[in-house]
Amino acid sequence: MITATATALDAGLILANVLSPKVLFFFLGAIAVFLNADLEIPAPLPKLFSLYLLMAVGFRGGMALAKDGFGGQVIPTITVSVLMAAVIPLICFCILRLRFDVFNAAAISATYGSISAVTFIAAESFLQAQNISYDGFMVAPLALMESPAIIVGLVLVRLGSRQARPGSDGTGMNWGKVLHESMLNGYVYLIAGSLVIGFISSVYSPAGVEKMEPFVYKFFYGVLCFFLLDMGIVAAQRFKDLKKAGAFLVFFAILMPMFNALIGGLLARALGLGYGNALLFIILCSSASYIAVPTAMRMTVPEANPRYYISSALGLTFPFNHTIGIPLYMGLVYKLIPSAA
Repeated sequence: MITATATALDAGLILANVLSPKVLFFFLGAIAVFLNADLEIPAPLPKLFSLYLLMAVGFRGGMALAKDGFGGQVIPTITVSVLMAAVIPLICFCILRLRFDVFNAAAISATYGSISAVTFIAAESFLQAQNISYDGFMVAPLALMESPAIIVGLVLVRLGSRQARPGSDGTGMNWGKVLHESMLNGYVYLIAGSLVIGFISSVYSPAGVEKMEPFVYKFFYGVLCFFLLDMGIVAAQRFKDLKKAGAFLVFFAILMPMFNALIGGLLARALGLGYGNALLFIILCSSASYIAVPTAMRMTVPEANPRYYISSALGLTFPFNHTIGIPLYMGLVYKLIPSAA
């Protein structure tokens, strides 16, 4: 039974998160769309800021990994994270097939099996605001969870559409392009590469790391706020598409992340993760991709409607996780893990 104290704690966390600058800027962008305000962010800037955020997070993760090493919880956490990226699409696919065809069900499933790097970054910011410690090695699974989700989604398309798709014997799927897009798309490449550079620099060039620290720390929160301002605009625009997708997908976009968060919380407890790492692990399980996976799906599954898999992830799951989800999942961590590991 949820106690009054636990409920008050959750409400306090939600209020603190909603009133934080990053979320308020997100709302500012979203409200601008609903009010038809003349607010527009020049196209190159959001991409530049997203690349900066990924580079900074990857570099910081490499620094922490060099400090902490690969022992303890590192390898088990990475392994379970990659497995979740493969299992979640299978669960989603079984549910989505109740309403959607193979192509749309697989594309949406891959989207929810993957991750949102910006949601992960926002969760890190939330932990810092709450003075809750976490380990930088959690960036490693962030860099590895895109590819399994994409591959599983495409396997589901191939297995489920043998009679509905020309070339389903394998000649219609360019697996070289699939693997290249899933493992070497720009965002995955940058965060993984930055992780490696941060690790190598910490071991062999401490002076170089010291010069990088102002860049990857001091500017970080301001850039995140500006990026979320733009994301508020984009999410509100996608919300209009989501209304046309139907109530089933709307409920799925909220309830599926919460279900994945519960599974992630139980796994975090089994892995012995502390509060901060547990929240980040839950975020990896409960977020949805709106960049890497949609790009791969548009290229390899043109039969799927982008209105479904982009608008559900970006129009509803993304704002839900950023406003209510992160503090709600933190409350879940406190209930599932009685004391910090």
